[in-house]
Amino acid sequence: MDSKTPDEDASTKPLKPGRVALNVLALCFMLALLGRGLGESFTVFLKPIAENFGWDRAEVVSVYSLTWLAGGLMAPVVGRLFDRYGPRTVYSLGLLLLGGAFLGASRAQALWQLQLSTGLCVGIGIAFIGNVPNSILLGRWFGPRLPTAMAVVYSGAGAGVLVLLPASQLLIDHVGWRGAYQIFGIAALGLLVPLLLLPWGLFSTGSPHIARKAEPGFVDGGWTLASAMRHHAFWALFATFFFTAVGMYALAAQIVAYLIDAGFPPLQAATAWGFSGIVLLFGMLGVTQLDSIIGRRLSVLLSYAISIVGIILLWLLQYYPNFWLLGAFVVTFGSMIGSRGPLITATAMKIFRGERVGTIYGTISIGSGLGSGLGAWAGGLIHDWTHSYNPVIAFALVAVVLGMIPFLVVPALRR
Repeated sequence: MDSKTPDEDASTKPLKPGRVALNVLALCFMLALLGRGLGESFTVFLKPIAENFGWDRAEVVSVYSLTWLAGGLMAPVVGRLFDRYGPRTVYSLGLLLLGGAFLGASRAQALWQLQLSTGLCVGIGIAFIGNVPNSILLGRWFGPRLPTAMAVVYSGAGAGVLVLLPASQLLIDHVGWRGAYQIFGIAALGLLVPLLLLPWGLFSTGSPHIARKAEPGFVDGGWTLASAMRHHAFWALFATFFFTAVGMYALAAQIVAYLIDAGFPPLQAATAWGFSGIVLLFGMLGVTQLDSIIGRRLSVLLSYAISIVGIILLWLLQYYPNFWLLGAFVVTFGSMIGSRGPLITATAMKIFRGERVGTIYGTISIGSGLGSGLGAWAGGLIHDWTHSYNPVIAFALVAVVLGMIPFLVVPALRR
């Protein structure tokens, strides 16, 4: 049965699938840049907001935790909405939420107001323009090349970090953190108009070549969310997302503050961490290329090994704060912070492909949101308890090791 979302126009026929696919890829890249960049920008706002209100680290980091927790919990809802209403509705809601949230945050006078705006609403907005809708839309255009397409989109997230972290610091220096949030809000709402004018009937349809290629060998196993949750691969992927996010975000939320405390100037600290966006591009594409050479399992395990090296280098930076060690940390940790994402996404889309793949993948992605929120909050709490970054780094290291275990022991992920 051929079903269409409201975004699809039956009379619209993609005449040049290759060009349309590149346009869709560019769109998803820009949305990933905007979403990840705005979410990670809070690492730059952390210190000025804490100093403004006199809050401790755990209180301020709770805002960042809620951002990624809300985004993760909304993932299955976003997948369901995408399956039913299509990309135009989902992406538009995302920009609307982001714009309103940042404008509200610029007037915040209490912690709960920042938790509601910059935390919950920004997190939900990011989910609406993030990996779940992007992966489903790109799957319609790239088929078996989805891992490469997702690597490009994930690198867009890195570009967002590169552009918006230094930009955030510059805005804070010139107009204060409230003024910076006002500019973010106005920019997000301003992008809503051109987004609505895009040819969504064409974008939503998907490539006819992908559809024809998939038909002969395609078997829809009739996956539902309930049946997927009874399969060990579902929980293995969930655990990988969860523990990896715990480890990465326990550190990511405090990296700029950590570098400043280690002796680096604020703009240099923000810019250095922002450069992780550049190396992330090479990390994404490198790991994805390795997937076709040495296989998915070995590629993923190698990425974890490099992440572990990066965590060790971060620990050393507090004792030896120099440019070369900082650069080595950014290259190792920054290049791998999301490098596993495209491969894990492609694995989930392959195992559970079918009519409900958006809902199933979105539910698996809850693991990432829960891990991000818990990791960031726990990292801030551990820092407040111990007044040291070393326990935070140890906590993150253990979580990352736990995140790679499914690829060592779970049969469906070993193949």
